[in-house]
Amino acid sequence: MQRRTRIETTLTQAFGPTHLEVIDESHNHAVKPGAESHFKVVVVAPAFAAKSGVQRHQLVYGALKAELQSGLHALTITARTPAEWSASPVALVSPPCAGATKE
Repeated sequence: MQRRTRIETTLTQAFGPTHLEVIDESHNHAVKPGAESHFKVVVVAPAFAAKSGVQRHQLVYGALKAELQSGLHALTITARTPAEWSASPVALVSPPCAGATKE
């Protein structure tokens, strides 16, 4: 199973999101082709209500602990409630690659 599919399944089971995007951005970074190491996730779920941004990120990182321990190197997280997403449906922009060359 591809990492993207595992991330989708894990986040769906953990949060029951009303909106979910899992984007493999590995090709934008200094990694070998097919690395599946850099992802952006947009998770919109009621579970984030009354949680700070840090707490939301901690929840997502906790849910994806196994992936982070098995090769997931970087994760850009947008975690919002449905009301927040409805008011501003824009995901965070991932930082540019700091690597000089692809190996």
